[in-house]
Formats: sequence, structure tokens, C-alpha cells
Amino acid sequence: MDEFRAAPVHTSRGYRYHSANVNPSHAYLLPAVRRLLSRCGSADRRIFEVGCGNGAVANILTAEGWEVTGVDPSDEGIARAREAYPHLRLAQGSAYEPLSETYGTFPIVLSLEVVEHVYAPRDYARALADLLEPGGHAIISTPYHGYLKNLALAVTGKMDAHFTALWDHGHIKFWSVRTLTELLAEAGLDVVEVLRVGRVPALAKSMVLLAEKPRRTG
Repeated sequence: MDEFRAAPVHTSRGYRYHSANVNPSHAYLLPAVRRLLSRCGSADRRIFEVGCGNGAVANILTAEGWEVTGVDPSDEGIARAREAYPHLRLAQGSAYEPLSETYGTFPIVLSLEVVEHVYAPRDYARALADLLEPGGHAIISTPYHGYLKNLALAVTGKMDAHFTALWDHGHIKFWSVRTLTELLAEAGLDVVEVLRVGRVPALAKSMVLLAEKPRRTG
């Protein structure tokens, strides 16, 4: 499909966007996102997207009836989004800022393929939790790492390509289900479902977690 052909380019400046199209990873991420959104059970169809990139995912979800607000630190990504999707509420910003003070809280927070890039993941996780209403849900994806996949990468000699050590601002944190669950738990979020997507589960390209913010008690 043409909509899945334009991937961001790895450069010394981090991500650069040649278009406002989705990239190939969205071919397996979006079906998982839709499945988890259906599990959230919220009549309030507002989503806050942390790391909205070029706005492609926000545009698709908006067309499906969601009301999406989003931020991304990439000036080029936001410029592409504003040019292609002027109807969307997207702005430059990051999880290192007090986003909930600016935008309020939401029933759903979405963040796809972002946590592996952040230098302070606890700040990122707290930002997601602060953006969520009590009882709200976060949907977070990141490249999957597990014993069998790491072994396969080592045996096939693909470790260097996978870890992208020469990509400035590239992947700097490599998460397993356990470590990402622990990170979210520290921020007060309970993981309720994990999907492994992109290949067979043991060799999955990414994992998509659904986490819930407990309702206040007392």
C-alpha cells in the first residue's frame, strides 16, 4: 500500500520526514492500536498522542472518529503535519515538558515507538501518567526485545544494524516486557495487556502495551 512506503530517514539530526505518510511499521502497529482502543471502553473519544511525528497516525485516527491532540519534538515532523493536516491539533513539544498543565487530561494517551528514544524514561512515564484521567488508558509501543529474538540477532550477525549505534538521537533504551512494565508501574500505571506484533511473538518487531491508571479510591 502506498500509504505505508514513506519511512522517516535516519540522519545525524535524528528523524527527518520526507512526507506526511505513515511508515512501514504502522502496517503492524495500527491494527494492534485499534484492537487496544476497542478494549478501553471509553465513550470519550479524545486521545493525546505523545510523539505524533508527522501527524500520519493522528490523521488516520481522526478519520476513524477519534479527537486527537498531539505533540512531537521534531520541528520538521510538525511542519509536515501542519502542511498536510491543517485540521489537526498538533504542536511541537515533548514529554519533558509539563504537558498536562498545558493540555489537561485525557481518557487515552498514545505513544508509538517513542520510549526507546528518550534519555529520561521515568520523566516520560510520569508525563504519560499525568496526562491520563483516573481510569484512563495508555497505549505504548516500542521495539520488542526478548531472549530468543536477541539470540537470533546475534546468530545472524544483525546486532549492529538492530541497535543503530551510529544513528544520532536513535534508539538508546532497549525494553523487554518486564522492564517496560516496571517503568510504567513506577509511574502508577498497571499493564493489562501486551501484544507482540510484526512477526511471530518470539521474534516480534514491536510490542504494544495497554496500561491503566487506577481510579482514585477513598
